Formats: sequence, structure tokens, C-alpha cells
Amino acid sequence: MSTQFTNQEKPTLVNVIAWMTLASGIVNLFWGIIASLTALATIVGIVCIPFTILPTVLGVFEIIYAAKLLSNPAQPVPPSTNIAVLEIVTILVGNVFSMVVGILALVFYNDLVVKDYFARLNGTPAPVAPVAPVEPASMPDPNPAPATLESATVPAEESPSPQPEETRDEPKSDNE
Repeated sequence: MSTQFTNQEKPTLVNVIAWMTLASGIVNLFWGIIASLTALATIVGIVCIPFTILPTVLGVFEIIYAAKLLSNPAQPVPPSTNIAVLEIVTILVGNVFSMVVGILALVFYNDLVVKDYFARLNGTPAPVAPVAPVEPASMPDPNPAPATLESATVPAEESPSPQPEETRDEPKSDNE
């Protein structure tokens, strides 16, 4: 019998994300309904009705997602960064509360505890943080070679002296 992790304890940040998303969904429902009713009052507003309905649709999706996060046992759902981004976009219709919730949700989704929870919940391997390569420390040679007189007097970085002119491989003229 395989063990499933559906009855695992939810991290606090996951509960915070769920409650914030639920509150934002309720606010977006009311915001969209009020904006749509206000838009119906004018002729120009009737043209803008599709834009005023969008917060209402987002509110419904937020409430459904929050209900899945709050359910016991937890349902396997991925972190919904799409909803968080759409919450940020609601600033275009004047909803500052939902924008703040979207920013906080994106920040919380990047927490390692939350990533690990969603990975275990969905049965996917846990994300691994990139590790910088470590260079091995240079160890001193346990058996150093004895220093000779030549190695002590001539630095290793010096270049060899130039060749004398007689040994160059240049063609000689007949006058020499």
C-alpha cells in the first residue's frame, strides 16, 4: 500500500496564501459587480462592461483555488502564479487590495517550505536550489623538493635571454 502525503501538515505560508486568495476573491466579486452596475449607468460604460466583468471572473477562480488549498485533506494543486499575476493586474481597475495580495502570493510561492509542500502534495520531485561550484582548497605539498641553488637565484617568471645576433637564422649577405 502506497503512502500518500495528502494528510500532511500545511505550512503557515500556504494557509496565509489560501486565506489571502479567498479574501481577494470575495473583494474581486464585489468590485466587479459594483463596477459593472456603475458602468451600466452610462452609454460609454456599456462599452466597458467586458472590462468590469473581469474582476468578477477572477474572483470566482480565486474562491475555487482557495477552497482547494483550504480543503482537508488537501487536494493536489500546483501553486497558481497565474492567479497571483492576474491579482496584480487588477490595479488597472483600481483594486489595490488584490494587487497587494498578488504580490505577497508570488513572494510566498518562492519560499522553499512552500515549494517543498507543493512538490510533496503533487508527487513531483522537490525543487533543488542551485549550488555554486566549490573549488578545492590548495593543499601544501607534504614532501617539498629540496631547494637548489639555481631555483633560489633565478625567478621562474623571467623569460630566457634573447639569442645573440650570430645565432639568428637570417640569410647572410655576400658582403660579410
